[in-house]
Amino acid sequence: MMWDNGGDVYTSRSSRAMKGAMDKESDLSSLVSILERAYSGELAAAYAYRGHWKSLKDPAEIARIKQIEDEEWLHRGNIARMMQYMKVEPGRLREARCWIVGRIIGIGCHLIGWFLPMYFAGRLESGNTIEYENAAVYAGQLGLADFESELLVMSRVEKEHELFFLGVISNHPWLPLVSRIFKWGAQAEVRCQRSDASL
Repeated sequence: MMWDNGGDVYTSRSSRAMKGAMDKESDLSSLVSILERAYSGELAAAYAYRGHWKSLKDPAEIARIKQIEDEEWLHRGNIARMMQYMKVEPGRLREARCWIVGRIIGIGCHLIGWFLPMYFAGRLESGNTIEYENAAVYAGQLGLADFESELLVMSRVEKEHELFFLGVISNHPWLPLVSRIFKWGAQAEVRCQRSDASL
């Protein structure tokens, strides 16, 4: 009976250790997946913003979106260091695809008017905010405290980008219709108000 109890304890500890190892493996896989997508996604975003600000006339909007482009390049550099630490190589196909997408969007900004590039940029930044928050959680669970803090800073910067785009389109007559179709805009404004209230 004593041996059985000891065996049960040993099995329980072994199961917990295996579960912990599996959880860490899952967290690492999730973190790497987000970073790989984000690294190439920042390439597309930076080139898209370059085309975006070049399509504008308002000096303040040009200056702010230039700054956003610079911050996207900075985020890409941050992610590159994380990937290098984890010995993860960027996917060449994804890089090429995102380069093409960014260039096409940048050109498209000259053709589709003012509102839609502003709207979809804000919608994109909303998703980036959540992705970096999730990445920070995985980094924290893996004990990568420096990554966690840096990813949280990046998430806050992406939220600032989202708030900028939401602010410039908030009174546009197309926003109510477009936000109902693409599920960002009115909901984002509510989230931002809650976020501001919690600060």
